[in-house]
Amino acid sequence: MQDSRFKRMSMEADSGTDPNYGVQMVASTPADSPGKRPRLGFLVPLLVFMALVVILGIGLTLDPRKVPSPLIGKPVPEFSLPPVKGRTLGLASADLKGEVSLVNVFASWCVPCRQEHPLFVELKAKGVVPIHGINYKDQPDAAARWLDELGDPYTRTGADLDGRVSIDWGVYGVPETFLVDREGRIAYKHIGPLTPQIMSEKLMPLIERLRR
Repeated sequence: MQDSRFKRMSMEADSGTDPNYGVQMVASTPADSPGKRPRLGFLVPLLVFMALVVILGIGLTLDPRKVPSPLIGKPVPEFSLPPVKGRTLGLASADLKGEVSLVNVFASWCVPCRQEHPLFVELKAKGVVPIHGINYKDQPDAAARWLDELGDPYTRTGADLDGRVSIDWGVYGVPETFLVDREGRIAYKHIGPLTPQIMSEKLMPLIERLRR
């Protein structure tokens, strides 16, 4: 009798009818194998990383000089800067109303700024258009010495020592020049050194139109 009972239990185990064996069989089926879950978890961050690489790659191909400023047509940011060392007039947003003017962001350590500076000196001598300066992250003594040696074409010059005002203007890097209308709105932005050709072909027609 014991032999027949032992045989029946053996047959049940082999056929999978014993509940305990059934649980073991289900737990070990490939569908629920934990070995496949880490593979899916690895793919998600990989896909996210690849998407970020593509976005960054596209961004690096864009030329900031060809990207229009979101401030075009909008009032200049509210700001007030003290004068550069050795100058008496600082620059504030309220000073940029009432006449068409240029605002040039420059620094003594900026090589392209030195290239465009003679053009601003010439424009001031001819009385073409008022020019204001924002001195970007410069040493006070260096900025004063630079203007003393090369000439000061600016009506007003604000010292942006920490660069925060320039950031509000959307400056990518010096030099940059903005054309401001008589209502204090930004009408045009030029990135890089200003040249006589750009001045005559782009800025002067805009200046004349804004003055009408």
